[in-house]
Amino acid sequence: MTLRHLLRQGAAIICLTLAATSISAETLAQALTDAYTNSGLLAQNRAVLRAADEDVAQATSALLPVISWAAQANSQAPRAVGADKITGNLSLSAQLTIYDGGANKLAIEAQKELVLGTRETLRDVEQQVLLRAIQAYMSVRSTAEFIALRQNNLRVLNQELRAAQDRFDVGEVTRTDVALAQASVASAQSLLAAARGDSQQAAAEFAAAVGRDPGNLSAVSPAPVSRSEDEATSLAMRNHPVVLQAQHSVTATELGIARAKTAYVPQASVNAQIGIDQNGNAGRSVGLSIGGPIYSGGALPSVVRQSMAQRDQARAGLHLATISVSQQVANAYAILQAARASLGATDEQVRAARVAFEGVREEATLGARTTLDVLNAEQTLLNARANVITAQEAEVNASYAVLSSIGLLTADHLNLPVQQYDPSAYYNLVKDAPAALSQQGQALDRVLRAIGQ
Repeated sequence: MTLRHLLRQGAAIICLTLAATSISAETLAQALTDAYTNSGLLAQNRAVLRAADEDVAQATSALLPVISWAAQANSQAPRAVGADKITGNLSLSAQLTIYDGGANKLAIEAQKELVLGTRETLRDVEQQVLLRAIQAYMSVRSTAEFIALRQNNLRVLNQELRAAQDRFDVGEVTRTDVALAQASVASAQSLLAAARGDSQQAAAEFAAAVGRDPGNLSAVSPAPVSRSEDEATSLAMRNHPVVLQAQHSVTATELGIARAKTAYVPQASVNAQIGIDQNGNAGRSVGLSIGGPIYSGGALPSVVRQSMAQRDQARAGLHLATISVSQQVANAYAILQAARASLGATDEQVRAARVAFEGVREEATLGARTTLDVLNAEQTLLNARANVITAQEAEVNASYAVLSSIGLLTADHLNLPVQQYDPSAYYNLVKDAPAALSQQGQALDRVLRAIGQ
């Protein structure tokens, strides 16, 4: 059997296999959908966001009345003649802050900024989850292709070993040629075992990233990247969640400075109380309280200075975030361009190596080439094909890394068929600090029970 006939037969087997499995092959979109749905990291950060939403509710509650009750029972000894053994009273009190220099409103606005920043953190986590799933998907595909490549190489080398053995039997080659062929077969078997081990690791990573075992994965094209690097960098500065989160953090700390300064102004509150004793006698009172600091031992100016330092820290964090995101865009584009160039070169390498291998193989049958020449040519072709697999994987990963560096690797931008998490839904339920027994409070209880299930 000639090498050309063997290659044609192998190609036919591969085509038949692809035709039989293409119907059940799963796509990258399906894997990303499952990764988004099954991600424990996303669930964790959604809970973090809901906790931040509650901070807004708690800040809002400071502007609302505080109503409380109290009951007392007392016994005195010795007891006066005619006095009750036990005396008691029941009281109901209410308090409302009517002026605080805007401190509570500033606190609400600051918490809103922190909520917006936490939403951006959640969006960044979403990008990390999807990019990890893409890389896991491509790793499973590439390791499967490496296994197929190693298996095909092993078949060819076994054919070479049989040919060398036949030629040795008729005295055309020496025992050295047979030993070289045997060594190549053993090396190919070792590489095939390593490829299978890599495939098992890739499958484990896929299961961790997607939430299930991989199936028959279909081929993937690189993500469309139409923007230039400068345009992508400009968009990233406006859209990347890391930059936006840092911007919200700066705004929150600036509001914190203004809130710290309100501690110097007077505060006023209204309080009312109604009570009843054991004899049914009722009493009521209404009062107005006004007060402010005179001397605090330097605590108040220290809080202001601390708030300023926190603002400076947030501004520095924003500067670092912009540098980091800009670097991510540049790196992603550089890797993508290198992968594309490598892929073009490896395609040409495979073509040339195939021609060379077929020529050397034919020359060896005529005695013009040694078995070592054939084995070296086969190894060169194998390396070229492996480089193609690696370059294809690198191009796809780099194209999606570009989207991630811009802030576009999200379920919304990719149009994934998922029930997207609405970060404002829970916030809208809690932002007004509803009471537990109110209709809105009961709706919140139902939402939390559903999330817990």
